[in-house]
Amino acid sequence: MKGILGLLRSRNAKTHEEPLESAFFTTAFAGQGVDESLLIPWEARAAEIGAKRLPKSRGGKLLESLWAKDRYMAHLDPDAVERLERFFQFASVPSNRDVIRQDEYGNFMLVLLTGTIAVDRLQPWGEQLRLAETRPGDILGEMSLLDSGIRFSSCTTLTDCELAALNAEAMDEMMNKDPQLAASLVALLARKLSQRLRVVSARLSDHQV
Repeated sequence: MKGILGLLRSRNAKTHEEPLESAFFTTAFAGQGVDESLLIPWEARAAEIGAKRLPKSRGGKLLESLWAKDRYMAHLDPDAVERLERFFQFASVPSNRDVIRQDEYGNFMLVLLTGTIAVDRLQPWGEQLRLAETRPGDILGEMSLLDSGIRFSSCTTLTDCELAALNAEAMDEMMNKDPQLAASLVALLARKLSQRLRVVSARLSDHQV
């Protein structure tokens, strides 16, 4: 995480110089030795689960409204959220679809705009544990996008849902075109992720007692 923030700071300091090409997020999995054929991009998952494109006019308004109420994401002013919208893809997904699967490699994160998604983890001893049922505004899958690791849990739509997806290519584009925005987003994602991991850790510890 420090490496990501350091790179973003260096890019932000060069805003008046010739822009640099970035492939930081798109090449991160390869840098970890992950075979490209194992990577599941959002476009492939969307096609597999029958997701339909959602107009940016609707998706953007939902994202703005939800993040304005979020204790962390509200630190992004309305102008910043509007600038973010162009990097997202918006989609509607039917119920009972796996938008993220445990132990796969995926280079995208999702924001739940409407509906409910179950977050489940299959334990090493075979037990299926429900970690959470998310609500609109919650973010899913950002850990793998940030650290190029495998998915910790599976995320399944319990109802028809509307989602915003941000992939690695869009993150790299944001780093090049709006590095200050990218730095703010990564910092806020890290805080939200830390909070969620603390809750999940406590839940797993309680379950094992």
